[in-house]
Parts: sequence; structure tokens; C-alpha cells
Amino acid sequence: MVARTARARIADVAREAGVSKTAVSFAFNNPERLSVATAARIREIAEGLGYRPHPVARMLTQKNTMTIGLLTPQVLSVVFANPFFATLCGGVAAVTDHSGYGLLFVSPLHGSLMRALDRATVDGFVAVGLSEDHPEVEQIRRAGVPMVLVDGDAFPEHGSVESNDEVGARAAARHLVGLGHREFVVIGIEPPNMPGLFEYSPGPTETVATRRLTGYRQGLELGGIQLADDRIVVGPATFDGGVAAFRRVWEDELRPTAVLAMSDVMAIGAMWAGREAGLRVPEDLSVVGFDDLDVAIHANPPLTTVRQPIRQKGEESARLLLRMIASPDLDRPEHRVLETRLIIRASTAPAPPKPAPNPTVATTPSAAPPKSTPAPAPKLAASTAPAPAPAAAASTAPAPATKPKATPR
Repeated sequence: MVARTARARIADVAREAGVSKTAVSFAFNNPERLSVATAARIREIAEGLGYRPHPVARMLTQKNTMTIGLLTPQVLSVVFANPFFATLCGGVAAVTDHSGYGLLFVSPLHGSLMRALDRATVDGFVAVGLSEDHPEVEQIRRAGVPMVLVDGDAFPEHGSVESNDEVGARAAARHLVGLGHREFVVIGIEPPNMPGLFEYSPGPTETVATRRLTGYRQGLELGGIQLADDRIVVGPATFDGGVAAFRRVWEDELRPTAVLAMSDVMAIGAMWAGREAGLRVPEDLSVVGFDDLDVAIHANPPLTTVRQPIRQKGEESARLLLRMIASPDLDRPEHRVLETRLIIRASTAPAPPKPAPNPTVATTPSAAPPKSTPAPAPKLAASTAPAPAPAAAASTAPAPATKPKATPR
């Protein structure tokens, strides 16, 4: 018998079984190429020696890693600051676990998503939030690796899953217009690797943010409201991103009565910053989010938001990818669009009334005479009449009180 070592090698098994190393490899990876008895004997000897095929070598032989990659446009520390991704990943993992696949998170490595892709050994990718202008998407396409895009552009050769963002955003804007709001601010999600920037483009490359902005604008325009560019402020899709965005709005002396936020966590951050500025939600400021995360109903007050089926989005993307891996010659991968729905809670209310204009001299009654001297009725009536225009223009001070006549004691 061969002496046991810390880790038995394939050569040890081959020598003990009297076969070649290729035969040992066949016994584990392609047993149909050996007789049943030979394959069984090799595996029995390997077990006795404590030999296990190296997982990387085995997957390279089989050309199947039984792992799919979840490609994110930002580092995981940023990605998981938004509970949206945790819910989405839960949906992906539920399907991969059931199918016996592992899940590998692939995020930018030292600032480079391309570098991370070079190290990812997977059977396919679920790519979240990447559009056609990302070089990583083009690299995957050239390599012929199966890919499903979530919240990105749809290509004929790849599957895609997205929500009907435009419809949901339009419903949110119309809800606020219906409550009488006229002063709006949109808090948007900044593009990956482009902090502080947001460029609206109705062209072929559209992101979740551009689709939602389109919906907001459509809903506002139906109420006769044009959204100016200076009323769009962006930040990372996190609680702190929402706080910072609303603070910038306030510092710029914008005074909205309604906020449309492109994510729930940003909406909750905006509510917090609004209260910091002395506003009441919803009496002074109405806020609508997007996602309907579990935290939305527990916000203070509970958040009005657009519900999208986030977990289902993850499940559908994983199913589509596994179907593409199993059937590489599939002519037309599926493209799924999931429905959205407005959920009305306590963070929205009718627009606050506009402040009454400051009174002027023309409408200010003269000072009343002292109680000891009742004023005649005709003089009271005269005191409420508008003062002559020249006097009003000359001074904003109240008219001097009429000196009362002396009363005999």
C-alpha cells in the first residue's frame, strides 16, 4: 500500500490501481468511458487513500463550474447599503440553491469591473444595472458567456428582466399632482462611477433612472407642470444619499412641497433631512419612494411608494440564466417586464396652503381709540376704508391714532 500523505494525489491513485492518470480522471469525470467494474475499483482505491479531485481541475475538465456570477456595477460595500440588493440576491439565491448552483458575487476589483471579470470562473452572469455602453457587457457578449441583464438594456441574444419603471413613476407623480402639489423635486440615482451626475437621455441606452425620470416628467406634464433641470438632484441609492440630496435642495433655497425619490432608502433619508430643516411630513412635505422595501411600511411616517416585485425579479433572472446554460442554442431568450403598483401610505397629503400675503397700509385699520372714549360709528366705518394711494406708497407705518377729546370730569 502507498503510504498516506497529507493530501493524496492523482498519481498515487493511478499507481495503486495500476492504471494511468487519465483513467483516474475518467473514473470521476467521465465514468462512461471505462467499464463499470474498473471505474468502481478506481474510486474505491481513491477513497481509501483519501483522494478527492481538485474542484477547479474537475470543473475545467467538465467545462461546467455549477456556479453563476452576480455582476454588480459598484463595490459590495456600497451595493449592500441599499436593502434592494439584498432582496434581489435572495431571489437569485433561492433558485440557484434549489438547482444545485453556487452564487459568486463579482464587483469592481480595485475600481475595475473588467479585472474582476477576468478572475470570475462561472457558467453565466446575472448583471444588475449595466447598460449596453459598459465595456464589461461587451466583453461578456464577445466571450459568448450566457448573461441575463436585470434593470439594463435588452439584447436579442441575452435574457432580461426589468420592472415597468416608467408606468410606476408616472403613477407616483400623478398622485402628488392630484393632491394639489406644484413645487416638486426629484431625487435620482446617480450612475455607477459618475458621482453627482445625471444625464437624461431618451435614446437607445436607457437606465432605470432615465426610465423613472421619464415617468415622473410625463405625470407632472399631465398636470401642466414642467420639471426644470435644477429640480433634479442625485446621489447614491442609500439613506445617507437621500439625506445629502435633500440638504443640497434646501441649501439651494428650493422649497418643494413634494419629493419624488427613485428609491425607498433615499426617500426615507429625504424625510429625515426634511424634519431636520423644520418641516413636518406630510403636512409640509410629501414624499414618495420607489421599491416598497420591507422597511417602507415601518418608516416614520409609513412611506408611500411604488411597489416592484424585487425578489421575483431575482428569481426570474436566475431561472432565465439557468435555462440559457442548459440550452445554449436557444434562439430567443426571454425578456420579462414585471408590473409596478403605487402603494399609498401616510407620507403624502394635500399640498399645504400658500401663506397669506403680508398686510399693507391700505388694508390696515387705524388704531382704535382708548376704551374710555367710545368712537362714533361713522368714524369706525371710515377707518376701514383704504388710505389714498399716495400715502400707501409713501409709508408702510400704521396711521397715527386719533387724539381723543378731553372729557369733563
